[in-house]
Amino acid sequence: MGRANTIGPTKLMRGMLLGEAVFYVFAGLGFARLGADAGSIALLLLTMAATGRGLVILTTYAYAHAFRTPVPPECRIGRLDTFVMMAEEYLSFVLLFTIVQPFERLFATPDRLAPPAGGGLPVLLVHGYQCNRGFWFWQRHALLRAGRTVATVNLEPVFASIDHYGEQLHRRIEEICAATGAEQVILVGHSMGGLAARAYLRAHGNGRVAKLVTLASPHFGTRLAMLGLGTEAGQMVPGNDWLTTLNDQEDEALPAATVAAWSPYDNFVMPQDNALLPIRDTRNLGPIGHLAMAFSPAVTQLLLKETAPSA
Repeated sequence: MGRANTIGPTKLMRGMLLGEAVFYVFAGLGFARLGADAGSIALLLLTMAATGRGLVILTTYAYAHAFRTPVPPECRIGRLDTFVMMAEEYLSFVLLFTIVQPFERLFATPDRLAPPAGGGLPVLLVHGYQCNRGFWFWQRHALLRAGRTVATVNLEPVFASIDHYGEQLHRRIEEICAATGAEQVILVGHSMGGLAARAYLRAHGNGRVAKLVTLASPHFGTRLAMLGLGTEAGQMVPGNDWLTTLNDQEDEALPAATVAAWSPYDNFVMPQDNALLPIRDTRNLGPIGHLAMAFSPAVTQLLLKETAPSA
């Protein structure tokens, strides 16, 4: 019987960076043996790293275009705006997976679960596939500056089922309520985090959840999941049994206040309108990439509005 998987997302990302660094050391030694000087070697290695990350983002946009939802006329953008949007997505990818998330403790301080001020509710931010709580560092700071009580969670281990993550959310929500004295929380999930929130709601009901906000969550799956690893990736493939059952029980589990935000230019959820929930409040975030939502002013304004005490 094999050992149970206990690898968390942070450890996985650090391991991948270490492996990449070892590769570049050997590549640099190879270039040196060919007679390249130190400056040229550094430039070559940086170019390789930047190009590899660029190819990842270009691949997601190629898939997104192949399986796209028609863009509403009022949301169509020109070539320059498309280039800017893709550049922002690329920079977000580099920042999140090379700097912020592998070293999330440097960017996301421990949660301080004080009783919410002004009659508000605690906000629990739930990250997506192969990410960690560091994904939220920018939006979390915005919410903290606005006086919100904000909690985060690292969904572990990687490659587990979404139902497993739902149980982890159950434990975290109970911890938050005990620490703050609140009876309910506001759940905010990005990408797979929205499905984990729904898995929790299906298993435990919505008594503890006053509102659910999902950002680019593949409620009806995404074609890109066919390239993913792990049980959770299989559960995000369109038409799979797990997702079909989840959507069959939708109305019973979701709180009345449920918001599904999406982008018609999403490069991870495809078709893009699979991020919508029928008969629920939907918000079109406009031309923005999947990972760039971590830094988007439009997302900041949405979260500030939906988590306000009067909302």
